[in-house]
Amino acid sequence: MQALLEPLAELADYQELLRDRKKGNGIIQVAGCTNTQKTHLMYALGDGFEYRVIAFSSEEKAKKAYEEYRLFTDDVCLYPARDLLFYYADIKGKVLTDQRMQVLRALIEKKEGESVTVITTMDAFLDGLPHPGEIRGARICAAGGDTIDLTEFEARLASMGYERESQIEGPGQFAVRGGIVDVFPLTEELPVRIELWGDEIDSIRSFDVESQRSVENLSEVTIYPASENWADGLETVSFLEYFPKEKSLLFLDEPQRLQEMAEEVEQEYFHSRESRAEAGMEETQEERLRVFQTKDIIGRMNGYSGIGTTTLESRCGMFRVRKVYSIQAKGVNPYNNSFELLTRDLKRLKREGYRVVLLSASRTRAKRLAEDLRDYDLSSFYSDDMERTVKPGEIMVSCGYAAEGYEYPMLKFMVISETDIFGRKKKKKRRRKYEGQKIQDFAELKPGDYVVHENHGIGVYQGIEKIEVDKVVKDYMKISYAEGGVLYIPVAQMDLIQKYAGADAKKPRLNKLGTVQWGKTKSQVKKAVQSVAEDLVKLYASRQRSEGFVYGPDTVWQKEFEEMFPFEETEDQMQAIEDTKHDMESTKIMDRLICGDVGYGKTEIAIRAAFKAVQEGKQVVYLVPTTILAQQHYNTFVQRLKDFPVRIDLLCRFRTAAQQKKTVEDLKKGMVDIVIGTHRVLSKDVCFKDLGLLIIDEEQRFGVAHKEKIKKLKENIDVLTLTATPIPRTLHMSLIGIRDMSVLEEAPHDRMPIQTYVMEYNDEMVREAVTRELARGGQVYYVYNRVTDIADVAGKIQQLVPEANVAFAHGQMKERELEDIMYDFINGDIDVLVSTTIIETGLDISNANTMIIQDADRFGLSQLYQLRGRVGRSNRMAYAFLLYRRDKLLKEVAEKRLAAIREFTDLGSGIKIAMRDLEIRGAGNLLGEAQSGHMEAVGYDLYCKMLNEAVAKLKGGEVEESFNTSVDLNIDAYIPESYIKNEYQKLDVYKRIAAIETEEDMDDMMEELIDRFGDIPKKVQQLLHIAALKGLAHSAYVTAVEQKGEEFKFTMYEKAKIDPRKIPALLQSYRNSLVFKTEEPPYFLYRKTGRSGKEKGEDILALLRKILEDIRSLHT
Repeated sequence: MQALLEPLAELADYQELLRDRKKGNGIIQVAGCTNTQKTHLMYALGDGFEYRVIAFSSEEKAKKAYEEYRLFTDDVCLYPARDLLFYYADIKGKVLTDQRMQVLRALIEKKEGESVTVITTMDAFLDGLPHPGEIRGARICAAGGDTIDLTEFEARLASMGYERESQIEGPGQFAVRGGIVDVFPLTEELPVRIELWGDEIDSIRSFDVESQRSVENLSEVTIYPASENWADGLETVSFLEYFPKEKSLLFLDEPQRLQEMAEEVEQEYFHSRESRAEAGMEETQEERLRVFQTKDIIGRMNGYSGIGTTTLESRCGMFRVRKVYSIQAKGVNPYNNSFELLTRDLKRLKREGYRVVLLSASRTRAKRLAEDLRDYDLSSFYSDDMERTVKPGEIMVSCGYAAEGYEYPMLKFMVISETDIFGRKKKKKRRRKYEGQKIQDFAELKPGDYVVHENHGIGVYQGIEKIEVDKVVKDYMKISYAEGGVLYIPVAQMDLIQKYAGADAKKPRLNKLGTVQWGKTKSQVKKAVQSVAEDLVKLYASRQRSEGFVYGPDTVWQKEFEEMFPFEETEDQMQAIEDTKHDMESTKIMDRLICGDVGYGKTEIAIRAAFKAVQEGKQVVYLVPTTILAQQHYNTFVQRLKDFPVRIDLLCRFRTAAQQKKTVEDLKKGMVDIVIGTHRVLSKDVCFKDLGLLIIDEEQRFGVAHKEKIKKLKENIDVLTLTATPIPRTLHMSLIGIRDMSVLEEAPHDRMPIQTYVMEYNDEMVREAVTRELARGGQVYYVYNRVTDIADVAGKIQQLVPEANVAFAHGQMKERELEDIMYDFINGDIDVLVSTTIIETGLDISNANTMIIQDADRFGLSQLYQLRGRVGRSNRMAYAFLLYRRDKLLKEVAEKRLAAIREFTDLGSGIKIAMRDLEIRGAGNLLGEAQSGHMEAVGYDLYCKMLNEAVAKLKGGEVEESFNTSVDLNIDAYIPESYIKNEYQKLDVYKRIAAIETEEDMDDMMEELIDRFGDIPKKVQQLLHIAALKGLAHSAYVTAVEQKGEEFKFTMYEKAKIDPRKIPALLQSYRNSLVFKTEEPPYFLYRKTGRSGKEKGEDILALLRKILEDIRSLHT
């Protein structure tokens, strides 16, 4: 780092500071510092101390400093403070505790002589943490070969706050299966699997949450507690106690402000405890928190050596200042994209003998910058080596991150960051993000659930039963039908069963066994499906057949235009942009769905596609659901395209009739390139000269009538649809491949996940949440979805928070009135907006960062998700409170929804939410009214299966002859209770075994079972072999393999494509053991002659495999 640090050595004050910093307790104040320069100075002065603690007054500053500090060293961690008021209802709690635990672990495991820097905010010192000794005593270290007592081990995990689950899905959980223990320690990236042999640890390996398969072997693992206050009566200390006085140096940024912040948090906490006590709210055990007082913490800080950096020579409050230095430093004037100004300045600096370092966040851009400067006759060089020193008059360009530049005039040393030159913030480096769980395809079956059997219809699942037939034990699924009918299905045929999912919660009619009723229902649905499939395929085929316009490859302009995008694209975004362009450059007509969360850069993809279309003289329509959105997108487009000769017009109510008329005329003449508008653009009078691209935003907001009009527009036009939560129908069409889909799952660097709290409604909480947001100068959305008494609700909030300016809005107001209110809210004149769900239609207001949703249990999932996406549009922490009424029993569906929202707090899970919504409410509106009746009749899964088959058939593919194969042998084949205890997992494994088709599938499944549940018992091995056998039989056109005593019967499929001339040779090779009967249906019969005694299961399986392979060789 000499390039940046060496010049400081010439500063007399700096040398003195280095000498003084260890000489006593209390802080040395250094005045005259500016933003990024503080980080620079802190790093330089921290040299020689093992522990460096940097405290800021806000989370944003801390995060920024953390990014900058990483330029100097990787030994730095960010320690987040917890929310003292609401932390117990915080559903992101685990991830936060996770980050905090990792820092505590780093401090506890730090080796002598290593140095570590912790960056945090002042309020992180206020809450009580367990003493480091307590954590050391509680953590569990396990290594291969150790002996442990399993029951005691489980008890310890539970006492440390780990929750026992049947299968691990996230940090802080553990699962035990036989001699295998899975744990997901908070401080590890992946969960670990500990396998025991008796009491001894046989192996430790990490595994992947989604596939549950092992990743790599580990020699040892240390498990830290899963919560910070895992037991009562722990000795608690402040975070400060983790740093030994003689080895630590504190850096306090603007000490006066730190004190104010800590006092504010402390007051808020104690005040809220008082008002909660007055309101008669009991504190539960988990809500008790030890909170220290600011004066005590500052008193303790005064016992450390510290350095306080301030911009001006200001007072430092309660901090004891023992000396004051003043350093001359100043910021860099921004160049706002003007290269001329920059080069002029650099030439001046060079003449004056300055040392200049330019920092850019990416290597390629840094190299390009160095080249550009050389073009202006400035001898600059690019270097990765930050250790080389910069001589006076030299200009060095390097790769690194600084939020802004700084200059030490006395030293003639200057650092210029990319932000100063280009005036935009490009962010780099993404860290691992915690993935929400993928939604399991096997919706969990519970006894009592409705299921659909393909051949017998709708029944009720009753659980798994073991049944012994002819001394052979197997697992059967018991399903009861109407009028007391019961069906037992061998678990191996489980793939014939799906969970019934209808459009709403009404119960389906059960079918009677052995009647024609189900067959009728199925054939009716089949007819209906046929016609839907025809429509879909027609649309699809006409689009495939008719050639679309072929766009050329990217032009220089396109590249230049994309370079001007002010943010770093995420990988998903790049992929979506690539795909979209590829579609445009090919002959097929584009129909792509882009699913991405609110604020994930969908608009940017659209803008680039639009720009590409316009360059080839095509016109673009951008269709949005609301007037205000149209205005917002219009502003975005104008802003992005201001340097290019593109004409953009707006068609919506914000334009006068005359303006609209002019736009419509110019569209016909082809003078308008891009038109953005509400459904006004679908009116009859709007015609285009050469329309090339249609972009539909927030597709879930358009009604059926609008969609019909859109269809007329888009016979042969490229279409790009953007949405955060696709409606199930579109999602399903993309899943069955009628449309292409790109999913943006990765959050842009700046977005913070939204803190989401789920709690019972009470006035106190609402008041705290509102005042907290107003105190930081923000605004609040309050969602209440009943128009009748929305005014009263607004009045009540006004009473709770008298100082706030409260207004309400709903869809039954006059449009003008509504727009005025929205406008005032956007301009910040209204503090709290009480509104119905009309706000979910996509307004970007970066200052509104708290949302309170009353009666959240009444909303649909994608609605809650869309609503919640309205906050957190900036780099500030956003809060969403989902409230439900006290003592109200939630409907099961509502509970599932709130739980799903909890699971997917991570930004980027809109598509997962849509998938889960399909699962919770079924897919009633998949294909309009007429269809949903048919879907009710057979359930969603079977409906989709039928639709897929119909589409495949119409597309002209050879549809595989559909017949089912069953294998019935006198061999014990089931999963014993002792191997997999948990019913869900057992069902899941059965379902997957039933889907085995080839030997590879079988080996893969075996590997997984050994990995997850330990060595495979013989009965399970036989189950796997039988499953593989079934796949083999199916490929040989055999519909049934049955064992009757000593005989084996292979029933053939009537339409089997086999060559009858090969049969005699086959029979010959088995001498008299195999015979062929040409009955209805034909079958082979195998009877072994002249043998004694019983054969073992393996031998039978090997024999059957050989016969089936021979039958398969008869294929034509």
